[in-house]
Amino acid sequence: MTAANLQQHPLLPWLALQHTHGIGPVRAVQLHRKLGAQWYHSEQLEQCNFSQEQRQQLHTAHFELLDPLLEWQQGATNRHILSWDHPDYPEQLKATPAAPLLLFVEGEIAGLTQAQIAVVGSRHPSYVGKENTRKLIPALVEAGAIVTSGLAIGIDGLSHQSALESGGVTLAVLGSGLEKCYPKRHQKLANDLIDGGGALLSECYPWLGPLAHHFPRRNRIISGLSLGVLVVEAAQRSGSLITARYAIEQGREVFAIPGAWQNPLAQGCNRLIQQGAKLVMGANDILDELVAFSVAAVKILPPIQEELLPYPELLDNVGLEVTALDLIASRCQQPVQEVLTRLVELELAGWVEAVPGGYVRARRG
Repeated sequence: MTAANLQQHPLLPWLALQHTHGIGPVRAVQLHRKLGAQWYHSEQLEQCNFSQEQRQQLHTAHFELLDPLLEWQQGATNRHILSWDHPDYPEQLKATPAAPLLLFVEGEIAGLTQAQIAVVGSRHPSYVGKENTRKLIPALVEAGAIVTSGLAIGIDGLSHQSALESGGVTLAVLGSGLEKCYPKRHQKLANDLIDGGGALLSECYPWLGPLAHHFPRRNRIISGLSLGVLVVEAAQRSGSLITARYAIEQGREVFAIPGAWQNPLAQGCNRLIQQGAKLVMGANDILDELVAFSVAAVKILPPIQEELLPYPELLDNVGLEVTALDLIASRCQQPVQEVLTRLVELELAGWVEAVPGGYVRARRG
């Protein structure tokens, strides 16, 4: 690209806006709407209420950023740089306050404009949280939803993986640049996600690493892209609750899965439900609230036929939460060795599962 063409490159005005002190995304968009697409070269810019320093910054051509950005974009056929006024910029996100001025995408951009449901939760989920994610995601995919999350360990990563295994498309919003996949252990998942027709997104320049202040900003993009946000598990102080708060501010639906009040990972979800979030017991609880899926048919499983429970007094003391062997024995008032023998029989029959820390009730059928 010639120097003259670079001078007229449509990304330069947005780079100038991003690096002008005192002009955030909201004011930048107002400026664009007031002066039109050619605001950067408009004489009216001088009449706006900007300081001399701001005017100088607005007229600064950031070639030191433009050159590596174009080099990154040209490094692969599926890389995109979407400015706020780009025709492929997702309308759902554009309608939110403080939408990013620039969005970097690697993968298929078609999913950005389709109906999305965000799924977020704890980085250290319980067995129940994992099971709930694996159970809900396939039904959401079947209804036609794009699953959007943050590629973090825990519920985020499991949501992406479950969507892929269900034949769905999933989008991941990163808290780092797209060249610096974070966490690194999810690099393969990120590649699989792209290969599956999804995409990685970030508002960070591609070469930037993960920083603490990137992640709350990332969360507003996750919620902004989506029709609703499902919180699977969250402690009282959780990044997932930041996503839920953004969703409320953006006018999105918020869904939460309840849990036992003694479970620290359920406290955030229970609090959201107290504050008005939709309690979720199945995929239909989510889909029924969203117009885009109001006519979607979700398969209802037939009722499970009753059958006689083996060792019912023992099974009554093994729930969906992990229960230690000695605690089960104490509740049943039976010797530990006898309880262990019966648990092995129940595991072979598919009634319970041995997991780290004890046993949980299996989902038969």
